[in-house]
Amino acid sequence: MKLATTAAALALAATTVSFGAASAQAVSDWRTPDPNNVLVVETNKGRIIAELYPEVAPNHVERVRGLAKSGFYDGLSFFRVISDFMAQTGDPKNTGEGGSDLPDLTAEFNFRRGADMPLGAGFKVGSNESGWVYALPVTSQPSALAVMTADRKVSTWGNFCPGVVGMARAGDPNSANSQFYFMRAANAGLDKTYTAFGRVLQGVDVVKAIKTGEPVPDPQDKMLSVKVLADIPADKRPTIQVMDTRGPAFKALVTKRQGELGSSFTNCDVDVPAQVK
Repeated sequence: MKLATTAAALALAATTVSFGAASAQAVSDWRTPDPNNVLVVETNKGRIIAELYPEVAPNHVERVRGLAKSGFYDGLSFFRVISDFMAQTGDPKNTGEGGSDLPDLTAEFNFRRGADMPLGAGFKVGSNESGWVYALPVTSQPSALAVMTADRKVSTWGNFCPGVVGMARAGDPNSANSQFYFMRAANAGLDKTYTAFGRVLQGVDVVKAIKTGEPVPDPQDKMLSVKVLADIPADKRPTIQVMDTRGPAFKALVTKRQGELGSSFTNCDVDVPAQVK
């Protein structure tokens, strides 16, 4: 289940920017993610904390969360890591050829978004709209089209920016099983052809520190443990807050970055700030 490598896949991402001290914002600018939708990945290079989005890819989130709860991912290697692309893991064979005993998943490249799911800090990109759903960067058909659809929703898809978590698959679009990857750089070529189901909140630096190779030579870096935040005892559980992408502080951050980059701006040019204690 190797993720196809193309010239576009190896393009280096635009520089991203993080927000400053939390003291400048109001409490309402921050949200606390559902602990059932947060993965805590301890690696030999450090900790990666990623939020999962069942609203975007419910079956993929259920699969990865279930495998994490069973201990399936503990000890697995990052067996394929491309410097300006992604770090792939989740294969019990650590070769790209294995998976779980569960059936393969049907693709969830797109999802339907209605009035109950407005884009955070949305902006126009040609005839479409880009923005964020929680911390996940997305692009969507125009919201105005919703009145002309049977379900009053529009097609929306994740954008593969740095830190986005995607599901690996073989050539068959419906062949994803257990393998996934953390994006190290932006790659618009994966949009609408792979399932994006999460975003790193803390630890993009750890993802970028993982040893590279196709395949990675021994010794490979490993996920020592992968746990759902809700399953970690309360006294050992990290406290996480994420800037609300629908709030004024994040909108101000986006506006500032748009002014700096002009027409080249994309939603990959802004990191969603997070606080982890």
